[in-house]
Amino acid sequence: MGDDFSLYRYYRGTCRDRGAISPLFDTASSFIDETNGFWVCGFNEADELIHTQAVRLLDLSGVTLGKHLDMHRHKYIVPDTTPDPDLTFFQGPEALKIVTGLVGYCGDFWLPSRGLGGPRSNGATGLLSRLLFEVLEKAWQPDFVFAFVPKQLAAKGAHLRYGYSHCEAGNWIGPDHQITNDEYLIWMNANDIKNVLARDVQSLRLSNQVSAQRASVTAINAKV
Repeated sequence: MGDDFSLYRYYRGTCRDRGAISPLFDTASSFIDETNGFWVCGFNEADELIHTQAVRLLDLSGVTLGKHLDMHRHKYIVPDTTPDPDLTFFQGPEALKIVTGLVGYCGDFWLPSRGLGGPRSNGATGLLSRLLFEVLEKAWQPDFVFAFVPKQLAAKGAHLRYGYSHCEAGNWIGPDHQITNDEYLIWMNANDIKNVLARDVQSLRLSNQVSAQRASVTAINAKV
């Protein structure tokens, strides 16, 4: 776990079978450090990266999520999904009018499935998402958190595995009013986050590391 996003960019660069890092977590495109973000990475016995997720804190005081996405859509649009990002906007969810204040954007979640015996089948998705929420809530106590999931994953209940309370259908609408990409907005408010964290998870409750990392997030540079 860390907050050095140059290091995170280095780790992400070791994944040859994935798309580019999101501009929201890329120090070459955005300002992000310990004041507004942290990441979690997992490695196997061979020191290979097998898990990533990151969160960015957004100050949307007096601004709705819808207005924010209109202004910063280039950083959220999936590359090569629209002929003109300048004229493409996200529409649909009611949450676009509701989400405001101190908001956490959670993204870049990746965990290989590796069949029925893989980490996803063993409940690692929910466990790792829970870890992120634990630290996020303790560090910043956000008013809301949100993320995007592809339509096909939302149909399989991905938001439930990640721990989100709300899931709303949305579309990126292109310059000719065509749907350029179907994405679902998943989100929680502050009470939802507290309710999720109130549910006992035995494997987390037994970890001394979680409580130690709640108070502060420190970059770990030992692997470089």
